[in-house]
Amino acid sequence: MQFEKISITVDEGIARLCFIDGAKGNPMDGQLCAELAEAAIVLSERRGVRCVLLTAQGKAFSYGGDIAAFFAELDALPSNIKRWTTTLHSAIARFQRMDAPIVAAVHGICTGGMAGFIAGSDIVVGSPQARFVAAYAGIGYSCDAGSSVMISRRMGLSRARKYLLLNEILDADAALQAGLLDEIVADADLLGRAEAIAQQLASGPTKAFGEMRRLLLTVEDQPLETQLELEAQALARISRSQDAREGLTAFSQRRAPRFIGA
Repeated sequence: MQFEKISITVDEGIARLCFIDGAKGNPMDGQLCAELAEAAIVLSERRGVRCVLLTAQGKAFSYGGDIAAFFAELDALPSNIKRWTTTLHSAIARFQRMDAPIVAAVHGICTGGMAGFIAGSDIVVGSPQARFVAAYAGIGYSCDAGSSVMISRRMGLSRARKYLLLNEILDADAALQAGLLDEIVADADLLGRAEAIAQQLASGPTKAFGEMRRLLLTVEDQPLETQLELEAQALARISRSQDAREGLTAFSQRRAPRFIGA
């Protein structure tokens, strides 16, 4: 696929995915949904990807759903929503099940579905100007893009309910307190800090990260005994990896481990 709404570069284990339709506010439309679905396939199958870094061009990170496109085809909108979410939601599921952790650097406004998409990142850093806007209730719509799952996982269910139902706008400090942001970083340092986190993760035990990420997907809906067995099975798989052997060897030799992501 020829990407028009995003760009992807991979270097030294870091896949940098940037939303590049900044002049229009990086709207979430059918094209973007399709491109994210393809990006998730490409990155999940590409060897050597050990971290994904999400950034965006433009004044806003994203204004969320493309309201102009919605309004232009109101009668076709129910069918279009099913088409767009088919690709978008497959992208979300694949990103969540990758070994590679996801880091996001958020500046400016991040609205609606994009807020939900970004909430699925493992680490989110934001500038002091970052704003998270629920948006859905303001136009009479329910949420999508994983918002009900990812935002409630970050905030907790009761706080997420308040955010969505009252159509809240959270500034950077409020987002940090609620759990949507993990760190607030000065504008000049935002990308540098996100890159540093991505580099740290990209040099880590990627297979172990993947097992951790997938275990955290099931922690809220599995019985204790099932989750414990999932942990045991994951740990047994990891114990066969090169990085696990390297980790134990490095510890016994009192040196820093050199993980290769295998």
